[in-house]
Amino acid sequence: MPRVVVGVSLKMYFGHREALDWFARVADLVRGHDAVASGAVDLFVIPTYPQLIPAVSAFAGTPVRVGAQDVATEDTGAFTGEVSAVELAEIGATLAEIGHAERRRLFGETDEVTAAKAAASLRNGLTPVLCIGESERLDSADAAATTVAQLHADLAGAPAGPVIVAYEPVWAIGAPAPAPAAHISAVTLALRTALEADPERAGSSVIYGGSAGPGLLTELGDTVDGLFLGRFAHDPAALGAVLDEAAALAALRAPSSVRLQQGLETAGNPHRLEAQMKSHGPGPGAAA
Repeated sequence: MPRVVVGVSLKMYFGHREALDWFARVADLVRGHDAVASGAVDLFVIPTYPQLIPAVSAFAGTPVRVGAQDVATEDTGAFTGEVSAVELAEIGATLAEIGHAERRRLFGETDEVTAAKAAASLRNGLTPVLCIGESERLDSADAAATTVAQLHADLAGAPAGPVIVAYEPVWAIGAPAPAPAAHISAVTLALRTALEADPERAGSSVIYGGSAGPGLLTELGDTVDGLFLGRFAHDPAALGAVLDEAAALAALRAPSSVRLQQGLETAGNPHRLEAQMKSHGPGPGAAA
């Protein structure tokens, strides 16, 4: 795994001015974060549609990627209220979030709709952030089987290209704590195996969302490629703590010479960082 991926969805929590302030503070944070600058940690941000152009501008000159919270199934035409992947790419977005549990529950989006949105994203150069997860709490083996089946359904007919799969068990979204680490690991490893078996998905990542916060990456280790954060990341300092943890994990995965340099420059002693993360506790629940 060449990098650790950290994503943030702002949903509809911020007003416009509040979002602009958050962008500025996070841009300042990442400009001084060596692991983000080097690409060892890949950070993406998903704001509302009206916030997209200001976000692209705010993060210009940084490696931070900006994505949309949804995308149309079609590229052009009489589709009032929709926004196409063509236009999103034109304004500088590079990702599109699809298949979130709220879209499925509140707006009736099916696997077929999600697959059409995945296809629209990939054919226009956007990386889908594909949210999948079991609706009811299952044992890890059944959850793995359910989500792998959902993965295949949601990418049916989609062009070749990497995706970011966000494993978000619906029962853990907005909960006081994330799903148990052993459960997450079993499912994310199954998803990663499914992606690695498909040559058309080379370069894909599997991240976890659902009340994610500091300490979780350290606990999950190599079984996951990163985290998808929600309200926890509304505080840039809290986001910084997760980026530090991601930097420590990336350093541990790097070749020895690179690991030493990254560890000194970005995250310090990873064991000390782990202790620091645990001292913070689970933090506020973060709906992903």
